[in-house]
Amino acid sequence: MRVTKTLSKAKKQPLSNKRLTEILAFQDKDLEDIPELTDEQLAQMKPVHPEHFKPVKKTLQIRLDSDVIAWFKKSGKGYQTRINTALRHLMLKNARQF
Repeated sequence: MRVTKTLSKAKKQPLSNKRLTEILAFQDKDLEDIPELTDEQLAQMKPVHPEHFKPVKKTLQIRLDSDVIAWFKKSGKGYQTRINTALRHLMLKNARQF
């Protein structure tokens, strides 16, 4: 029997029968002795591979000052990405204040 399920679209290697058995066996483990993480611990967690983090994009209509838009646009194509990056840096810098 050959398993053809994959972990993700990016990784196309099929799961072996041995690995599938390991995964299914782990699901039956009793994990109640593991303490729950506190909100503070969760807030301090960072992704191991942040280069793989891809947030969901949403369309938004926002009103910005024309000089702000002009400043971002003068660097050429990709101004919306630069605005998003600037907002993300501000958000991460001030994340602990909220």
